[in-house]
Amino acid sequence: MNTMDIAFPNLGIYFENVPRFFEVFGFKIAFYGLIIGIGIMLGIWLAAWDAKKMGLNPEVIWDFAIYAVIFSIIGARLYYVAFSWDLYKDDLLSIFNTRNGGMAIYGGVIGAFLTLFVFSKLKKVRALQIGDSGVLGLILGQCLGRWGNFMNREAFGEYSDGLLAMRLPIDAVRSHEITDNIASHIEAGANYIQVHPTFLYESLWNLLLLVLLLLYRRHKKFHGEICLLYLGGYGLGRFWVESLRTDQLLVPGTSIAVSQVVALTCVTIAIVGEIVVRVRIKKGRVEAFSYAGPYVEPPKDTKSEEN
Repeated sequence: MNTMDIAFPNLGIYFENVPRFFEVFGFKIAFYGLIIGIGIMLGIWLAAWDAKKMGLNPEVIWDFAIYAVIFSIIGARLYYVAFSWDLYKDDLLSIFNTRNGGMAIYGGVIGAFLTLFVFSKLKKVRALQIGDSGVLGLILGQCLGRWGNFMNREAFGEYSDGLLAMRLPIDAVRSHEITDNIASHIEAGANYIQVHPTFLYESLWNLLLLVLLLLYRRHKKFHGEICLLYLGGYGLGRFWVESLRTDQLLVPGTSIAVSQVVALTCVTIAIVGEIVVRVRIKKGRVEAFSYAGPYVEPPKDTKSEEN
């Protein structure tokens, strides 16, 4: 294989010269960042669209998104750096260089939810109602954003010869992500590795989850239920996908993947939260959700305009 090629041999798919960057007036723009940016914008649009359909002023989503994007990116980077400290402790300025990846989605999710609750307190709006629309945009952004990992030749798994197995040139990946198991399957004279495309698994799982959430959202029983279903659904898929990856962030001093711990925690919160709130609804302690139709712009005050 050439250094810039990517192949899915069992599907008969071979991509030649897949670039990591493109240039505009001599300035290099990483496809990773571009794809993430597109995912963010489409995610905000979807969240605003859903908010309007569910009776919430979509302008609230756009206002929230300004802060959520900033603090999600900060959270994603800090999370990654915190659990990869050995890579940055001798060069602190490299913490600010994200052009080659180094973002952890769970850090972004934590940043987004913290921002949501602060925003809702300051603006005096329903956090859980905003969150139900917001997570739809979040999962869409995650679905698209994983293709940034494809362009970077990262977020792959152990050796595989399955239908979706992916081949990457050895020189195109980080050496510490090639495990002994992967290395033992490199054929004599071959200059590539063959692995699980875990970025693709997660992207497809996210797409399925998004479709299910969109189908269910008008039938939810309470504000915040879509958030819980997102946490549980994504956590379930991420726990499996993370078990295959070779670039796991580990709990310090252990061989336990941080993302698997967080994923199981999210699944537990989702199950317990769903049960508790439904019981409280039955007992009349929590108001059940009732779909009231799409948001309608209030009529303009024509008298004030004439004055």
